[in-house]
Amino acid sequence: MFTVSDAQINAWLGLLMWPFFRIMAIFAADPFYSSRAIPVRVRAGLALLLSLLLSSSLPPMPAVEPVSPLGLMILAQQILIGLAMGFVMRLVFTSVEFAGHLAGLQMGLGFASFYDPQNGANTAVMAQITSLLTILLFLALNGHLLLIETLARSFVVLPVEARPLNLKSLRMLVESGGQIFLLGLLLSLPVVGALLITNLSIGVMSRAAPQFNVFGIGFPLMLGIGIGAFYWTLPYFVSHLQRLIDFATRMTLQMAKQAGNWPGT
Repeated sequence: MFTVSDAQINAWLGLLMWPFFRIMAIFAADPFYSSRAIPVRVRAGLALLLSLLLSSSLPPMPAVEPVSPLGLMILAQQILIGLAMGFVMRLVFTSVEFAGHLAGLQMGLGFASFYDPQNGANTAVMAQITSLLTILLFLALNGHLLLIETLARSFVVLPVEARPLNLKSLRMLVESGGQIFLLGLLLSLPVVGALLITNLSIGVMSRAAPQFNVFGIGFPLMLGIGIGAFYWTLPYFVSHLQRLIDFATRMTLQMAKQAGNWPGT
């Protein structure tokens, strides 16, 4: 007669439940998988499928009952780890959107916005253009597959364990939030620099010729030069985005390694 003990049931539940919640948390924070175009049931099914596929290659799970207080603590840790990993990848998309905001503001398109169904809010035109371009390049560069590979490697670097996380990893996560402004400024620097020179030229012309209509000529000139500078930088956008994705991947694994790195271990 085939019998199953409580220890075996708890082991099977832990083998699937804890990786499932880490994967599901990443899908909830990642800018691509958390899109409203992907239904929640599809994300949950994909997370369950990945949990089943990775179950044979995962390190041994702790011998803890999933419904016990310690098991719930491990569950909360997996959700926190997944959200942190998804947030690092979101930095890439947010920095590109911030670059679009800066470029659009300098071009005089700061008032031009429309409803973004993915984010559920009004978004500037240039930020929406750069966001859509980032998603397309993210798929073209197999970024969605690289995220799954990084997820699988995270279970080796930071396995599921019944011990608290190192808080230094959370400090790294907080400090990485400042990279949004730095990366956004670097991405928008060609457009902002071209528009700065244009502003200086318009200022010199207005001083040399007071009858010069700044508002009638300056706004179309700024808009045209801004669009031209943005078009000129598009061929270099792919290499920059690829470096950003590589940076996010390395930082994710480094943060996971730091979370499980305790002195004396």
